[in-house]
This record gives sequence, structure tokens and C-alpha cells, in this order.
Amino acid sequence: MDNFIEPILISLKIASLATILAFVIGTACARLMTRVNIPCKEAIETLLTLPMVLPPTVVGFGLLLLLGRNGPIGKVLAAIFNMQVVFTLWGAVIAAVVVAFPLVYINVRAGLEKVDVNQERAARTLGAGELKVFFTITLPLAWPGLVSGIVLAFTRSLGEFGATLMVAGSIPGQTQTIPMAVYFSVMNGETQEAMPLVTCVIVFSFFLLFWFNWWSRKMISTRR
Repeated sequence: MDNFIEPILISLKIASLATILAFVIGTACARLMTRVNIPCKEAIETLLTLPMVLPPTVVGFGLLLLLGRNGPIGKVLAAIFNMQVVFTLWGAVIAAVVVAFPLVYINVRAGLEKVDVNQERAARTLGAGELKVFFTITLPLAWPGLVSGIVLAFTRSLGEFGATLMVAGSIPGQTQTIPMAVYFSVMNGETQEAMPLVTCVIVFSFFLLFWFNWWSRKMISTRR
């Protein structure tokens, strides 16, 4: 039973943390890219969305070079905090954040681009600060893009495999997610043990996307 429950709980924990972090970072980047004129914007956007088209193992290898014991970030974490993230739960979270981030960024950016900037300007002329404008005007109007980014980021994080395997490994009870458990069960010839996990993730993802499609159509019909 533990072989069934533990990967699910670990996957949900990693996906939830990764979605929150990817949403916060992705929303901040989307806001910056849509509202501030900065040089080399196309090059920066290409870098931000690059993990979406790179093989997950390549992303994981890059993270391993950065976060490993001899990597620049890994050395700083070891020297200042006496910690390492490679082959830990946080390593898996970081890998999921990196691969889910482009989905959040693209969807939130699309939502922000549909917001009428004149409404933001009107709020500023009435004395509202930037934070108040963002949370009371921009975010509510861009909400469909935000929701789509959250849903897609969560499902992507839930199914992440390649980058997570490179950075966090597959440690039972610690970093072994559903994809990891399924993969190693099949590799060991234990197909029957993999079937419940496969069924669980397919059903969960189906209903989550089904709800999102229903919600999107409802929002469109309401606007009409």
C-alpha cells in the first residue's frame, strides 16, 4: 500500500510547491515583459520559454551543473546554509518549477496583454499605487490566463520525469514521484504494481483538464 500512496503524496506535494513558485515568478516576469520596455526583450523571452522545448534530461543536466556540489549555486548553498538540494525533495521542486514556468509565463502574459491599459492608467490618476493597480485591476481582468497557467503548470509538474530524475533521483519515500515509480516498476517487470498509479494519474489529470475546459467555456459564454 505504501508503494501506491507515497508516490502520490510526494507528487502532489512537489506539484503544489512548484505551481506556487512558478506562478509567482512567472506572473512577475510576465508583468515585467508586458508593462516595461527593456532592451533585448525577444532574447530574454526566448530564454524564459526555452525549457519548454528542450529535452527534460537536458534541463536536468543543466540544473545538475548549477545545483551540484561543484556548481556555482550548489557551492553557495553549501557554504552559507550548509545544505544541498540535489537528490532532495527541493531538488525535485526546482526541476518542476523550471519545466512548468514557461507554461505559466506564456498564459499569464497572454492574459495581461488583453487587459486594457487605459483602466490601469485611470486607477493611477485616481491615486492608486502600482501594487493596488496590479491586484485590483490587472489580476482580476487577466484571471482566465492566470487560471490556465496554474492548471497547466500543476499537471506538467505532476507528470515531470526527466529533469527530476537527473536532479532528485528516485528515492522511495523522499523523491520518488508517480512517473518514477511507474518507470522503475515497469523496468523491474512489475507491471501490475504500476497500473494503479497510471490509472490514478490519468483519471486525475482528465478530470482536472475537463473542469478547466468547462470553466473556460463558461467564462467565454458569460462574457458574451
